[in-house]
Amino acid sequence: MKKRRIVRWIGWAAAAAFGWIAFAYLTLPDVRTLAHENPATTAFIELRAHEARAEGKAARRVQRWVPYSRISPHLKRAVLVAEDAAFWQHEGVDYDELQKAMELGFVRGASTITQQLAKNLYLSPSRNPVRKFRELIIARRLEAELEKARIFEIYLNVIEWGDGIYGADAAARTYFGMPAAAVGPSQAALMAAAIINPRLLNVAEPTPRLTRRQQLILRRMGAVTPPEPATTPREPLAPQPPDQFAPLPDQIESVPAEPPAMVPPADELAAPPDPKQ
Repeated sequence: MKKRRIVRWIGWAAAAAFGWIAFAYLTLPDVRTLAHENPATTAFIELRAHEARAEGKAARRVQRWVPYSRISPHLKRAVLVAEDAAFWQHEGVDYDELQKAMELGFVRGASTITQQLAKNLYLSPSRNPVRKFRELIIARRLEAELEKARIFEIYLNVIEWGDGIYGADAAARTYFGMPAAAVGPSQAALMAAAIINPRLLNVAEPTPRLTRRQQLILRRMGAVTPPEPATTPREPLAPQPPDQFAPLPDQIESVPAEPPAMVPPADELAAPPDPKQ
């Protein structure tokens, strides 16, 4: 009788696990539209708006979409060095980094740029296994449906770079008074250094920690920047004025995938990520 009860419990547990996996998989978002449409908002932007309203404040959103070709190669390089050195090689999940993180008891982050984008677009800061499972599956879907350069373009346009500041162009204009295309190596390294916790590490008022990370990223960047796509991307149907912030446009540029950039390992840059980034 006792053996039958154990077998029954195992069966129920297996069925529950299968149902949980099936539900998590079937409720995943359709990422295919991102190949030709810019996201109008993200889960994290909505989360910040909800937090502001809960505190009786007006939600702040400073953002202006810029195509991949109009983001400084120095900034691209700096972000790769700081966040995901193997971006051009992996398929959404860096299993080597994941293994290192597991060996260290997850005291360091292991999320790729693609995983971070999946979380920012669709998920929450929660660390529960269901959320992490969905993040991994969405990341693989993004890699299957989008070109690498498109994934990187979306990431650079939606991630948080301060209170209510989203995307590279908004950050560059807010902190340095220039478009994302004009950002130099030192400014790029400072911006990339803040991604890990943009609300604590303020680009406008660099702390010693932020400055140390900036200098480390600069050393890793060297004089090499990622090569740009060989084909000139077509212009958007309705380009935005270069001197104003605006909501995301309906039209986008479609750019070919960027060739792999030889980026040195970024082990020293790894640190526990911002639980809300």
